[in-house]
Amino acid sequence: MTDVRDVLIVGSGPAGLTAAIYAARANLSPLVIEGLGAGGQLMLTTEVENFPGFPEGILGPDLMARFREQAVRFGTEFITADAEAVDLREAPFRARVGSTEYAGRSLIISTGASARMLGLESERRLLGHGVSTCATCDGFFFRELPIAVVGGGDSALEEAIFLTKFASSVTIIHRRDEFRASKIMQDRALANPKITVRWNSAVEEMVGDAKVERLILRDTITNEKSELDVAGVFVAIGHTPNTSLFEGQLDLDANGYIVTQPDSTKTSVEGVFAAGDVQDHVFRQAITAAGSGCMAAIEAERWLEAVAHAH
Repeated sequence: MTDVRDVLIVGSGPAGLTAAIYAARANLSPLVIEGLGAGGQLMLTTEVENFPGFPEGILGPDLMARFREQAVRFGTEFITADAEAVDLREAPFRARVGSTEYAGRSLIISTGASARMLGLESERRLLGHGVSTCATCDGFFFRELPIAVVGGGDSALEEAIFLTKFASSVTIIHRRDEFRASKIMQDRALANPKITVRWNSAVEEMVGDAKVERLILRDTITNEKSELDVAGVFVAIGHTPNTSLFEGQLDLDANGYIVTQPDSTKTSVEGVFAAGDVQDHVFRQAITAAGSGCMAAIEAERWLEAVAHAH
C-alpha cells in the first residue's frame, strides 16, 4: 500500500478536478484516480459555449485539459486508471487499482454519470456531430433546423420543449404508444405546435457522413421502415450514475445516485464526500459540477481539521 494522503479523489471531470485544485492549494496534496475515461462527459462534447470565462467557446476536451493543468500546477498527482474496488468501512479509506492500494484520510467521489445511449454504431460515430445527449448544451447549434428527440420520460419531453426555442421542428421518437412522463409535461409537449410525436418507433440507424442528415426509423409493431430528415438527434433515455463501486457502502437513492446532505457534499459516511453528476441528477452542468467539487474540497479540509483537533 502507498502512503496515506489527506485527500483521495476518485474520478475526474469538472467536479474531481476542481476539488483537486482547491485541495492542492490547501496543501492537502491530493491524489486523483482519474480513470481511463478521464475528463468525464465533456470529453464527448465538441463546443462548450456556456462555461463562464470563455466567451468565444472552448472544446470540451480542451476545457478539461486546462482544469487538469491547473490541478497539476498546484501539486495534484494523477493515476490514469480505473479504481477497481473501494473500502469505506473506516478511515483511511482505500481504493484499489490493480494490485496497488491507495489510501486517503478523506475521500471525494466524483465518478460522474454516463448518458444512456441507444447502442448504435452510427450513433457512436456521429456523437458530437449532430448526435447529442444534452439539449441545454447543444440546442443552440440547431437554430431553424429540424431535430429529433429520442425518449419518453420527463427529461425527454423537457428537452423537446426546450429545443423548440431553436429548432424549426422537433420530432419525439418513442418506442411505445404512450409517454412515461408526468401528465403536465405531456400536455405541455403535445400542445406545442413545433412538436410532433412518432409513436411506436425506434431509431434503427443515424445516416450521415460528417454529420447527421437523417434517421431510419422502424415501427415497433409492423417493423416497417421509414426515413426522417433531421440535422440533429438528442438521445434522452436517461443517465446511469457510476456508483457500482459504492453499492452497499454508501447510501444511494433508488436510481443509484449518491445521497448527499442538503447544501453539502457529505455522504452517509463521515469523511467521504461526493460531487458532480454522481450525486446531481437535476442540473448536470459542467459549472455546477465544478461548484460542488469546490464545496467537497472545502468540506474535506474542514473535516480533516476537526478530526486533527479531536485527537
